[in-house]
Amino acid sequence: MLNYIYGKVVIQENNYIVVDHNGLGFTVYVANPFSFEIDKEATVYVYNHIKEDEYTLYGFKTDDERKLFLKLINVKGLGPKMAMPMFATGSTAGIIDAIDRENVLYLTKFPKIGEKLARQIILDLKGKLAKKEELVNDNSFEELVSVLENLGYKNAEIKKVLPKVNASLDIENQIKDALKLMLK
Repeated sequence: MLNYIYGKVVIQENNYIVVDHNGLGFTVYVANPFSFEIDKEATVYVYNHIKEDEYTLYGFKTDDERKLFLKLINVKGLGPKMAMPMFATGSTAGIIDAIDRENVLYLTKFPKIGEKLARQIILDLKGKLAKKEELVNDNSFEELVSVLENLGYKNAEIKKVLPKVNASLDIENQIKDALKLMLK
């Protein structure tokens, strides 16, 4: 099973990208193909959807998005093709918050998700998803968050880059990585 593909994005279409990895072109269906840059290298976290007559790769910018997607597709009645648009129009934190707050209205704004399916999502996943705020409170990032706040960055900006920073690095390298991501 593939976890991620690292390579150059060579094609962008309405609902997929093609990632060239050592001469092999992988078609990866993504929520927002235009968030990837053509002719730039990227890491795309993937889910392999294998059926009797189909082999499809669904891709995500972060591993957190992929993990949420995996939990969503385990909900009865919600397959990969229905879950994917949720990532194009909603943020991971917004989706998790809507589930935890039982916000049916937020979930029904996504294509093909009606009230019955929204309630099923809430029933199956409420309280089982990690919130983005928990990343900020994670001990491995506590010092990093403090440094970035002292540099004048807002919590919303910090929350966007935290999932991309390697927690196993020492604090100096975490700060360097976070600052590079902030400047993109």
